[in-house]
Amino acid sequence: MFEKYAMIAMYFGVLVVLGWLAARRIRNMSDFVVGGKRLGFWVAAFSAQATGESAWLLLGLTGMGAMVGFSAYWIVVGEVFGVTVAWFLMAPRFKRLTDRYESMTVIDFLVSRFRSSTHTLRVISAVSLCFFVLIYISAQIDATGSAFASFLEWDYLVGAVVGFVVVAAYCVAGGFLAAAWTDMFQGSVMLLCLVMLPVVAFLSLSNSEAIYAGLQAIDPGLVSFWGAGGLTLMNVCLALGMVAIGLGFLGSPQVFARLIAIRSNDQIHRGKWVAVLFTILVDFSAVCIGILGRYLFTEAGVQPDAVLGNGAQNVLPELVEYTFPPWIVGLYVAAVLAAIMSTVSSLLVMAAGSLTHDIYERLLNPGIGDAAAARLCRRVTLAMAALALSLAITISILSPERTIFWFVIFGWSGIAATFCPMIILSLFWSGFTERAAIASMVAGLSMTIISKFVLQELQVAGPYFTALETMPPSFLFALVVGWAVSLAWPADHLQTQYRADLRGLAAQRSSSGMASRPATVK
Repeated sequence: MFEKYAMIAMYFGVLVVLGWLAARRIRNMSDFVVGGKRLGFWVAAFSAQATGESAWLLLGLTGMGAMVGFSAYWIVVGEVFGVTVAWFLMAPRFKRLTDRYESMTVIDFLVSRFRSSTHTLRVISAVSLCFFVLIYISAQIDATGSAFASFLEWDYLVGAVVGFVVVAAYCVAGGFLAAAWTDMFQGSVMLLCLVMLPVVAFLSLSNSEAIYAGLQAIDPGLVSFWGAGGLTLMNVCLALGMVAIGLGFLGSPQVFARLIAIRSNDQIHRGKWVAVLFTILVDFSAVCIGILGRYLFTEAGVQPDAVLGNGAQNVLPELVEYTFPPWIVGLYVAAVLAAIMSTVSSLLVMAAGSLTHDIYERLLNPGIGDAAAARLCRRVTLAMAALALSLAITISILSPERTIFWFVIFGWSGIAATFCPMIILSLFWSGFTERAAIASMVAGLSMTIISKFVLQELQVAGPYFTALETMPPSFLFALVVGWAVSLAWPADHLQTQYRADLRGLAAQRSSSGMASRPATVK
């Protein structure tokens, strides 16, 4: 046990040092919220992906691999698709526009994009964001308690509070920069641990060729990409629900905040390869961990929940204990905490920055100075962290059968359905209007709740909506509403202005490209 605690202490020590170093660079609101827009591509890419993955990756996705087997690879397909589209197609234009508008937050970008004459868009965006961010953060704090309980046999509540105290401390001290730097470190730990575990576990098996046959003997559905029963409507819905998880990368504010903070478009072109490769490695490895755990720890007729915990989310701790000596186990405790804290820190800073900058500074007290705004943002960060901790404890009491996988996915889906369709249409359709953006946000937020608590309870169609989960219907509904409202109430002047912005960006790229070429001597 000493080795585990020593590794965790080293890990916490690194976080404290990074938070202290970041705190020394905080001079104003821009430094606290977007790190002064000085991130390099390695930090930005690792931070974006570590933020997007969270405890869902190490505890939830590994558990899903153990529960359903090969069909969990559909999640890998969806995530790689979402990350590729976000970094290759959306990121360059988004970065150029946010620089042109001098945006500090995603909400700043939206207000500038639509030349908002009222505060409606800003208020609805900030409130919607904070609502689902609290759910998402509470899911991560819940996972912290579960991780400490699984690895160290701590009381759930003690583990949740310890994780909360550590992440709140370095977020309040160092803001966005601390979150980004610690994300880089934590993403590296996650990558190393996730890739190493299935490789070492596989090589340690005396008869690794029997894995496929062993899984088939446990449950034939484990080795089918369509799951038990093969190609059925229900399994198609399950596969679509898994693939759709990747849609959350197409504009979620906590991910796109890294694109605002990155130093330049050149850094995006480098970072996109890092982001995609990171996603492929960690997601594929997580599913493999679950599948190997199912093969090693269960047998035919035994439900994985009975052996590996609710939703099989203890499969990673079990496989680590089975494969490695105690001091390596401590590294995996740190990896799980890294996945959790990288997301919590990013979401806390983003939500606190939105309330302080988008609501208080822009609407209530425009004359507040940068230093005062940064101090206020620290206090808001701490208050939101405390509120998320309270929510996590409440849900743990009211819903003891919850799983980390679906708890996190609900928060992820809510943020994605509220913001991603609107961001996509804002970037690529000049005819998209402010009224449509507001309608799209409200539609995405509402349908996430309706899908979870109404559609999934229907007598006949309910099981299919449960299989799809909340992302596909909510995302599609928000997209359609945004498109329909834009057509019904067009804004020609806004369309002309946005086209002018795009022409200005094209001219800027052309002139900078010409300037960078060496003169030709004839």
